[in-house]
Amino acid sequence: MTEADGEVAGETDFSAFVVARGPALLRLAVLLTADAETAQDLVQDALVRVLPRWSRVAAHGNPEAYVRAALRSAWIDSWRRRRREVVAEAPEDAMFTVAADAAEADGLGGAAVRLSLEAALARLTERQRAVLVLRFYEDLTEAETARLMRCSVSTVKSQTRRALGRLRALAPDLVLLVDGEPRAMTTTEVTR
Repeated sequence: MTEADGEVAGETDFSAFVVARGPALLRLAVLLTADAETAQDLVQDALVRVLPRWSRVAAHGNPEAYVRAALRSAWIDSWRRRRREVVAEAPEDAMFTVAADAAEADGLGGAAVRLSLEAALARLTERQRAVLVLRFYEDLTEAETARLMRCSVSTVKSQTRRALGRLRALAPDLVLLVDGEPRAMTTTEVTR
């Protein structure tokens, strides 16, 4: 097999990976950015960073983990460069109250809860949103989150506490359904 054949095979593998895992990467990016267009740009940026190394990344056996790390790094790099925290405006149709019957009536298995949580996350600062997404959606430890954000573990802890407090203040009536009964959201429930 020639070098050109290897490049074509690598590009085919990369394309297949993007088609298969692109939607999951885009979901992560939307959670990080709170904006669909910015999320698409972020995914593109991360994929551009990974493409030159694709053959090595794929050879190690877990390319999605590498691409997700590249995505997180690209996001953190972008807001670190700006050195400012901007709060996204809440969408006009943001829904902050989810009753038990609304979650059942949507027929989409809790889509109303997810929309409410996404709307509240969109109103957090970039740093607060990043710490919550990394800790609870990506399920990283405090130490891993600190390494990615290039800060101390205590900073991650304090940012998490502040972000959860702000989330509670922004959406005080956000409820989650547990065993069919509505109840207040707890810290450990800000997960996937």
